[in-house]
Amino acid sequence: MSGRLVLLGSSPRVAGGLLTRDAWAALERADSVLVATAEHPQVQPLREAGVDVREVEVPQGEPATAVHARTLLAESADGVVVWLLDQGESDLADAVIDQARALDPDDLPEVVLLPGSWDLPGARLLDLVAVMDRLRSPGGCPWDARQTHESLVEYLVEEAYETVEAIEGGSRDHLREELGDLLLQIVFHARIAEEDPDEPWSVDDVAAGIVTKLVARHPHVFGDAGSRTAEQVEEAWAELKKAEKGRESVTDGIPLALPALLLAAKLLRRSESVVGDPVDPGARAAAAVALEEARGDLGALLLALVAQSRATGTDAEAALRASVRDLRDRVRAAEGLPPD
Repeated sequence: MSGRLVLLGSSPRVAGGLLTRDAWAALERADSVLVATAEHPQVQPLREAGVDVREVEVPQGEPATAVHARTLLAESADGVVVWLLDQGESDLADAVIDQARALDPDDLPEVVLLPGSWDLPGARLLDLVAVMDRLRSPGGCPWDARQTHESLVEYLVEEAYETVEAIEGGSRDHLREELGDLLLQIVFHARIAEEDPDEPWSVDDVAAGIVTKLVARHPHVFGDAGSRTAEQVEEAWAELKKAEKGRESVTDGIPLALPALLLAAKLLRRSESVVGDPVDPGARAAAAVALEEARGDLGALLLALVAQSRATGTDAEAALRASVRDLRDRVRAAEGLPPD
């Protein structure tokens, strides 16, 4: 009489013991529950639940996979055996099949591959957190261990720009890679923050903070504010953000370290509600004429302006920043606030 062999898979990213109903039923009916190592994340929870889990010992010098396959076939010959699959055991089923060829077909057990749990969306982020913890811990990487929030600033900025470049390049593979590099910076900073002796916080606190913020700023999704247009959502977002952060001016919260063009665009958008069109009419008219002469190619016109600034010994970035700072002061003055 042949038995039954159940290869039970489970995600190492799901808490031990959180298995499907079918998985628990198979464990409770098994004559033997075997595992390659007692370090398997399911062993302790199963033993605490009264399941007898036995580690299969491998004689020195013998290949572990072959020993495991031989043991499973022998013990499932006339009984029910559950094997707790671990990561890296993808070749065990093949080894069982290879060794089963030498058996009488009547002696072959029924082999079942049973998934006991699955990764939830975002579960691989736990792997990244674990890897980062290993790199920063004693015995990890000396370079990673000595980094600080300040020393990583250049890498954070660089990865952000490389992500932008990947988006502009249109390669989805490149974008995925750069987003991974950018994500690493976030997890890196969060891991460093855990070590602060006075006010430690972790990547979980970072995630919790942004979740709370997103829910609060989307009352039309998570509350009873009703449906809104994209424009109404953006306006409501700005109002909620202003109240939440106690901001006095529409210019508050715009990082002055942004590149000059991006900084100018953000400030122009914010300032319209306070000062209307803040651009000098003569300058705007000249810009319209220049754009027409450039056949509507704004990029070519901007490049020409930079070339002209170089020819006259002017720093285009600094010049635009100066104009942006002047606009910022004018907006704050219109709001009845002093220059910042």
